[in-house]
Amino acid sequence: MSLQLDHLVIAAASLAEGEAWCEAALGVRPSGGGKHGLMSTHNRLLQLSGPGFPRCYLEVIAIDPEAPPPGRARWFDLDQPQMHARLAQGPGLVHWVARSTDVAATQADWLALGWDAGPAVAASRMTPTGELRWRIAVRPDGARLMQGVLPLLIEWGEVHPSDSLPPSGVHLLEFRPMLAQPELLAGMVADVGEADLQVRLQTPRGTVSLPLLRWSD
Repeated sequence: MSLQLDHLVIAAASLAEGEAWCEAALGVRPSGGGKHGLMSTHNRLLQLSGPGFPRCYLEVIAIDPEAPPPGRARWFDLDQPQMHARLAQGPGLVHWVARSTDVAATQADWLALGWDAGPAVAASRMTPTGELRWRIAVRPDGARLMQGVLPLLIEWGEVHPSDSLPPSGVHLLEFRPMLAQPELLAGMVADVGEADLQVRLQTPRGTVSLPLLRWSD
């Protein structure tokens, strides 16, 4: 079962801050998105698809202040005090999501290699064209593996969000994960070395590199 890059995750203290960051850093504003009832978060999206990165997008995500507490830890470390402190300084790239054809089987493979991605749970959100459904591996503590270098695993239903996103003028030029166990990323190219990500985008403001937001920065 091969994995593909599905989307990049930009977290923000508020969705308005995330939208403003996207316009200032990339030259465009995200659109669409919606609310995640499972996690009490909401998002906006930006098309990134291009040669080498089919069905790929950027997600700007924040805690939804209008939603009730989710009764569990939110994804992407959003409930962690360290994350709150970092996002108070501004939005940033916190994680990425890898697409699998069988997220439960991939999670089991990872567990055999010593990494617990968490159980696969069902999630959904409404869009103007209908409901999006997916299964995603989320740890009970909401923690990012390797502080975001190792991805969240997702398995989409019949509809993928990038299929209805308009062209944005932003394209992913380079995406390279670096980790000591590249076999975790079946079918993807990964460099062996210090755990990190390299991300470069072509935007209306030129080439933009996105560093991964980590506690030690």
